[in-house]
Amino acid sequence: MQPNIWDCVIRGGMVVLPDRVEMLDIAIKDGRIEALLPPLSAAGDVPVMDAAGLHVLPGAVDIHVHFNEPGLGTWEGFETGSAAMAAGGITTYVDMPLNGVPPTVRPEYLDLKKHAAENHSYVDYALWGGLVEGNIDQLQALADGGVAGFKAFMSEPGGEGEDIFTRADEQTLLEGMTEIARLGQVLALHAEDEQLVSVLAAEAQASGRTGIMDYVHSRPIEAEMLAVQQALSLARQSGCALHFVHISSREAVDIITAAKVEGMDVTVETCPHYLVLSEESMLEQGSLVKCAPPLRTRQQQNQLWEAVSAGLIDIIASDHSPCPPVMKQTDNFFTAWGGISGGQSTLLLMLEQGYHERAIALSQLMQMLATRPAERLGLGHCKGKIAAGMDADLVLVDLAGSYELTGSDLQDRHKQNPYTGYSFSLHIVRTLVRGCTVYEHQQGLTGSQAGRFVVRQTGGVVHG
Repeated sequence: MQPNIWDCVIRGGMVVLPDRVEMLDIAIKDGRIEALLPPLSAAGDVPVMDAAGLHVLPGAVDIHVHFNEPGLGTWEGFETGSAAMAAGGITTYVDMPLNGVPPTVRPEYLDLKKHAAENHSYVDYALWGGLVEGNIDQLQALADGGVAGFKAFMSEPGGEGEDIFTRADEQTLLEGMTEIARLGQVLALHAEDEQLVSVLAAEAQASGRTGIMDYVHSRPIEAEMLAVQQALSLARQSGCALHFVHISSREAVDIITAAKVEGMDVTVETCPHYLVLSEESMLEQGSLVKCAPPLRTRQQQNQLWEAVSAGLIDIIASDHSPCPPVMKQTDNFFTAWGGISGGQSTLLLMLEQGYHERAIALSQLMQMLATRPAERLGLGHCKGKIAAGMDADLVLVDLAGSYELTGSDLQDRHKQNPYTGYSFSLHIVRTLVRGCTVYEHQQGLTGSQAGRFVVRQTGGVVHG
């Protein structure tokens, strides 16, 4: 190898590889990892980035964010949302079709989403398409347009107006799964049984029970389990690959695990808020931490951590779901906006709670935070791990550097992060996207909005 052809060498860091952690130098050329080298073996006249005393992680891939453009950029736009990603060590995100207006359920709406993101993102990105009643004939065009996968709701997503994302009924799900299977893509599902949660919510509100725990009791674990079982039944009929988003219970994880043993193509995602926050957090922080499914008990949270440690969780994603603060301000907890704005904290929380507190190996954590998310959506050809030929998406972390997350650190628009004030025993030193620094701990954001749209690739074919 000839060092003089490299653009940069990251020297002396402990590099987190898919199966181990090893001190290596990383040579970068044209935004990609050119080589992984023994320490100090790279000589010659080449710029060096000193990573001594730091760990070098693959940039996290967050496949579940809501940046709400087009149409609702005052909630959260690509610029502010991607800035939070950069500060949090997320180098690629995949934006959901909800809550943009119009939602990404037709190819012309996908074009609007692409236009809104272009030249406005600090990090790289891909986009989900949506499955709703009446758009099955649009799925092929959405796939051709480059969506990384499709998303559907088994319970009502909420919202007002004509151009909103709507629930997919059983017939829509079956027909949609059949088409998505033909396209060779994956369907992500919000899995809560609408019949059960709507009845419980209506009964509670009719009797004047509109508090925090009334809401929690209206969306029990049983609703999650019923929806997961129904979706798996439809997937058996259609052959569709499924991804269950924001699973909140060990019971649902076990049902999905059994389907994997059966041979089904299915993955499970959970979120930091289910692993860090609890029902107690809702009583303390109120609507700031309202989400669906709701936060669970500490005991149920511990069972979910056991699933993480045992390798039963495939993916950890933020479900960063912001809104204007006024939408959180109501005396009726049922009507408060249900979404948590924690995307900037995902990697920090999982390193703190997973690595420091529970001794889960760094390689295992980054499989859930980077490698598997990229692979699941066909982005693994360039994202999700540190290896020669991959994009130089890297996060330099000081695992021994104390840090308190403050409001002034937050990059998202409304700064409603429930983890503000948390003390960490680590901090993110630098985030690089394709070899370029986009965030540095002391300086903050350092790059421009040069994030690129990433197209999915399966079987050697690039889609979109």
